Amino acid sequence: MKNAIKVLSLFLIITMVMIACKKDKDPATTDFFVGTYKGSVSYNKDGTTITSSDGKITVSKVGETYNFFFGNNIPDVTGVKFEKSGDNTYISIGSGVTGITINASTLKMLVSKDGATWTADCTR
Repeated sequence: MKNAIKVLSLFLIITMVMIACKKDKDPATTDFFVGTYKGSVSYNKDGTTITSSDGKITVSKVGETYNFFFGNNIPDVTGVKFEKSGDNTYISIGSGVTGITINASTLKMLVSKDGATWTADCTR
């Protein structure tokens, strides 16, 4: 009987720990869109245009802002803040960096800043 109580107690403790560890988190707090997206990218400034149908953008988070690192000699877009728009989709906010929509599987970008324009239509 003592062994049965010990086993049952252990089972209850393990169950409680598992339930306590499972939390419904906002995707923004879990950085669900940090990673690499691939697809069409372009950059244009002062008549110089760089385009690639096989481009790559790596998204990273530093504090409250996100950074978009391009390949193909395209300058990076950094210091972007987001707000939630719908179910697990986020749009960029702030001066000069509006025009980015991102979720766990797609990244769409049309950003104009300091006379330059970045575009992206990527997935992962």
